[in-house]
Amino acid sequence: MSPTGEPSRPAVLLVDVSGAVLEQLLSVAIQDADADDVTPPMGSAAGWNSERISWFREYHRAAAGLDGPGQQQSWAVSSGGELAGAVRLRRTGAGALETGIWLARSFRGRGIAREALRLVIGRAAATGASVLEAETTAGNTAALALLRSAGAELEEGEAATGATVPVKARIALR
Repeated sequence: MSPTGEPSRPAVLLVDVSGAVLEQLLSVAIQDADADDVTPPMGSAAGWNSERISWFREYHRAAAGLDGPGQQQSWAVSSGGELAGAVRLRRTGAGALETGIWLARSFRGRGIAREALRLVIGRAAATGASVLEAETTAGNTAALALLRSAGAELEEGEAATGATVPVKARIALR
């Protein structure tokens, strides 16, 4: 318990995705996350198929630094020493970075995403970027609440059905 009488939360850290961490992160994703939450749709079979597993590995290997050829960086999100998901930054233009996050089901609803977003906002600001962008859908109410809590301005796109309407978020970094 904390001095206020509330249970203390485990520390949330961003961990570089090395070879060993990558395989642990993939295991967490396969066991405790929907493939559609983590990868783009691909392959002939639904769910975690060989194409998605290969994409996952290649994506994280390529996301080795904002100043590298991929101009993106990904980190594993650790909560209390356990891998909980991943977060990324990608350069999208002059002074702009884009972020995305996924968490395993068993880690959702505990404030971990909020803390991971706070940490990645700090990393984005440290690059000198002026804005952090994210994209989700109108049906992803958890992501929208998370982005609003970080002070994001939200802009809805146009689509035929409500839940799939794209929503762009912008967080001012300075």
